[in-house]
Amino acid sequence: MAVQDKTRARLFYKYLSKVYDQINPFIWNEEMRTEALDLLDIEEGDRVLDVGCGTGFATEGLLERTENVHGLDQSVHQLEQAWAKFGKRGAVPFYRGDAERLPFRDDTFDVVWSSGSIEYWPDPVAALAECRRIAKPGGQVLIVGPNYPSNTVFQKLADAFMLFYDAEEADRMFREAGFEEFYHVTMGPSYSPEVAITTVADVPE
Repeated sequence: MAVQDKTRARLFYKYLSKVYDQINPFIWNEEMRTEALDLLDIEEGDRVLDVGCGTGFATEGLLERTENVHGLDQSVHQLEQAWAKFGKRGAVPFYRGDAERLPFRDDTFDVVWSSGSIEYWPDPVAALAECRRIAKPGGQVLIVGPNYPSNTVFQKLADAFMLFYDAEEADRMFREAGFEEFYHVTMGPSYSPEVAITTVADVPE
């Protein structure tokens, strides 16, 4: 897939970072973010990691639930936008890193969140297993990705460009990553209410 190569993905985000916050509301807006946040049991003080945090759109929402939020992204250009919002040495620690090799110890976070990132992971199962590894037993992992389109033309574009997947494929990926209990919710803006598929997984005790 075109963007599921790390070098290409970095180049893609170098240019996307300049307009990301202007484009994002048409695909992933505050209402959807709140809907996804409401699926989680975040308590004040919980330690949360935003994997593929980009410019920090989800990070802003997570900060409404807990002050202990960390962000990680592979693109320095996206991180520069996040630093501009939050400060390079502000309340949110940001890390440059790879979702398939998360630079954290086992059982570090109460919640691991990722929105709009899985579609660029070359090995999503490996990255999901990493999310499970760094989440505390009994914690939660939430992943928002692009739902596989029903239109055949869009299916061809989706297959050629990046990872799009349906609930059945999500079941396979999460099971292979070691999750046992999880569920999926579709969401989206009013003109495309099923554009995203959100999975909430419980981390095995």
